[in-house]
Amino acid sequence: MRRTDLKTHLRNLTLAAMFFAIGLVLPFFTGQIPQIGQMLLPMHIPVFLCGLICGWQYGGVVGATLPLLRSVWFGMPVFYPNALAMSAELLTYGIVAGLLYARSRWQCLFALYRSLLAAMLAGRIVWGAAEILLLGIKGNAFTWEAFLAGALLNAIPGICLQLFLIPAVMVALDRTGLVRFRRKSKKPTETA
Repeated sequence: MRRTDLKTHLRNLTLAAMFFAIGLVLPFFTGQIPQIGQMLLPMHIPVFLCGLICGWQYGGVVGATLPLLRSVWFGMPVFYPNALAMSAELLTYGIVAGLLYARSRWQCLFALYRSLLAAMLAGRIVWGAAEILLLGIKGNAFTWEAFLAGALLNAIPGICLQLFLIPAVMVALDRTGLVRFRRKSKKPTETA
């Protein structure tokens, strides 16, 4: 591994650990009122940021492990079926947002919104499929109404917060020079 690759890997690993810690702590600020916490989706924000800043691999790992470990350590979300379905959902968010953003020709605000919206749609579909599977194991039904309520209607405040806060953080990081938007496409590297 080259020195620059190792440095980048260590930087991303450190940032992923920070996003993981934020994901563990952030729900405590909204968790006093469960309905508010469920509407604001506090664990989603650090997973999206991790995928966008560190890459899809790190975002996927943080997304997959965060709800499971938070469930085991703090009892919320409830492990079955909520934390398991949420793990699949956040895994999808981290991977899709990070992958689409990294593969964008230009990394700009438009590419950021496109990546976020695609990841939100994919994650909610995966969450619904996971709920159907997990509830089906116990013989319970997951209705279309439950999917619409859980994936869209109850999540509107959290979706609005994510669509405002995540781009604002990325623009602030671009202005400080910590994480730059890329204006031109990268030239393909030649392999030896």
